[in-house]
Amino acid sequence: MLVVPLIMTFILSFHSFGFYTGIEFTFGLHNYIDVLTDDYFYEIFGRTFAIALAVTVICVIIGTPMAFFLQRMRAWTRSIMVLIVLGPLLVSVVVRTLGWMILLGNNGVINSALMDMGLLTSPFRMMYTSGGIVVALAHVMVPFMVLAVWAALQRQDPATIAAAESLGARRSTIFRRVVLPQAMPGILSGSLIVFSLSASSFATPSLIGGRRVKVVATTVYDEFLNTLNWPLGAAIAIILLVAVLVIMVTWNRVVERQFAGVFQ
Repeated sequence: MLVVPLIMTFILSFHSFGFYTGIEFTFGLHNYIDVLTDDYFYEIFGRTFAIALAVTVICVIIGTPMAFFLQRMRAWTRSIMVLIVLGPLLVSVVVRTLGWMILLGNNGVINSALMDMGLLTSPFRMMYTSGGIVVALAHVMVPFMVLAVWAALQRQDPATIAAAESLGARRSTIFRRVVLPQAMPGILSGSLIVFSLSASSFATPSLIGGRRVKVVATTVYDEFLNTLNWPLGAAIAIILLVAVLVIMVTWNRVVERQFAGVFQ
């Protein structure tokens, strides 16, 4: 169910398209050449990966301390907090994004509140911007980071924290020198999940970014359903898949080699 559609998409990417003839069953690299030689697509891919990277960094900053505090809570409190953390995953991503549209709009909750307090004289544009997409995606992706880091922290030896406390280490030192290195496998796996999901996300960038801020997923959508150039859309999708896989494998190898000595 997964491999066959990917293979069909890969084969489709080598076909041609004519506005009067439709899909032509030829074989060539012209679609890939068109994408890789056009600055327009470089801008879209650069924006997509920049948004995915920003979302990943925000999720690491928010999710790692959250998982640490979650690990140290009592059982009944932890159960409540886990439900709160997983809450966004229980709601459709479209519904969550529509909620952010209400918050970020020119006449939305945030702008209205700031203008009522006299902090703004005119609405601050947050909709149809890359920043708005980053904020909305971070809200969607934080639970994945929290769960990944929490799973790693559950395997850590509590005696290491107790030993550091008995030696007079401050909480910030304990977190940086003891907890963070042991949580690094979870941070790595969580960052890979968040980055890949953010780079290929469609619903949130489509609703928050609109037509002004195009990412790769919305570009593929336009090629398939607006211009009907399925071969070009398939080529863009395959390039995104390969690029994300290369980034993930490279990141995995670099971090695995380096994280052991970073916090020493």
